[in-house]
Amino acid sequence: MLLIYIQKPSTRINYIFKHICLRILGVEVEFTYVIEEFISHTGPKLSYGKQPLGNELFLQSHGLLTQQGFESIEITVKEWEETKCFFSVHDKSALPFDIFSASFYLLSRYEEYLPHVKDEKGRFPVSESLAFREKFLEQPVVDIWAYKFKKVLQLHFPYLKFPQRLMIIHNVIGVYEPFAFKQKGLFRSLAGYANDFLKFRIRRNFRRTRVLLGFKEDPYNTFNWIIDRVKKSSINLSIFFLLGDNNIFNEGINSKRKKIKELIKFIADYKQVGLIFSTISFSDFEILKKEKKQLENITNRNLISSMNSQYLVNLPEIYRNLVELEIERDFTMVYENTVGFRAGSCTPFLFYDLDYEINTPLIIHPLALTTIAMQDKKDSVKIYEVEKIIASVKEVNGTFSMFFTNKDFTPISKNKVWRSLFTEKLQQYDKTK
Repeated sequence: MLLIYIQKPSTRINYIFKHICLRILGVEVEFTYVIEEFISHTGPKLSYGKQPLGNELFLQSHGLLTQQGFESIEITVKEWEETKCFFSVHDKSALPFDIFSASFYLLSRYEEYLPHVKDEKGRFPVSESLAFREKFLEQPVVDIWAYKFKKVLQLHFPYLKFPQRLMIIHNVIGVYEPFAFKQKGLFRSLAGYANDFLKFRIRRNFRRTRVLLGFKEDPYNTFNWIIDRVKKSSINLSIFFLLGDNNIFNEGINSKRKKIKELIKFIADYKQVGLIFSTISFSDFEILKKEKKQLENITNRNLISSMNSQYLVNLPEIYRNLVELEIERDFTMVYENTVGFRAGSCTPFLFYDLDYEINTPLIIHPLALTTIAMQDKKDSVKIYEVEKIIASVKEVNGTFSMFFTNKDFTPISKNKVWRSLFTEKLQQYDKTK
């Protein structure tokens, strides 16, 4: 246990110290506001504030963690060994930066509460991100800083025990359209024929006919292939279905169809099934509840994990709704078209509501990238980018998560790299167990 002296209670301090010390480093922490209690404590301890009390291990506070609300902050990012950091402090501090304030700024998504120009889908754009502008988006800096703090603790308290932390791979698959041709209904099938005919896509209509007559497997139905490769593996995998109405005509799932229900139940027998909330549900809590109930009625289980369609995170309203629905984990924390760690971390963290200044039970599970982010790159570049981001996670023994869709595993030449990476990473992970 690590005792930390602070001048007065702070929900922000409690939140970020427990994330870094407990969730990343595995060390329990307690806080005291009584100087006499701190002085008499014989175990590992440190003070966090503006000035040290004496000769104890001291970390200087930037001040962000004792404030309320949010306001525009002038931030200067500096090089720090192999990484970058901000909120520099004086040399009395054991670390040259207030990594706790900096980590809180990133994990709370402080910058997303500030005024900004949204993209065409109403999202916080990566161009507005401090990490993107300062070129540290591809580093899980919060975890890197935590490990630098660990070295300081080991130097001052060599007897302090740190549990071993192993890298975790938790892949995510989104299912917006489980079938290319099947289970569309008569109207949508006829519309598909007409649309392809007008665009002179004769071969596609030929494939559609063969699939509908049962002579060929539906190309998007890659679920047996997926399950065959993970059912004997200990790797984590979550598969999310979009059941609600969607703006794209060809996408969306009719959850009343028997084959759709059977598919979801089949997958739920092997791996966790989650829900992708539709875009129209974001503005209507009753629709959110309806979509949640739809999936729960199919799986006969409580919904634990969810994502937001189009990777939309409109803070804090969307996450407050998830808390209200008692959903435990969200998997939307990623930039759709850019590789990197949107919240600066590869460790799942709790959602902190800056408006209400409260720590919520909702766990935010950060993703490192989506296949969409690399769709126009060469296969060699895709492999390099994925390997590089995995290596950065491995350095801090964090959680690597990548977002695929079922379409990415269709056996065509352009998907060969995704099929290979998905399989190889599973095998590589299992070898380390």
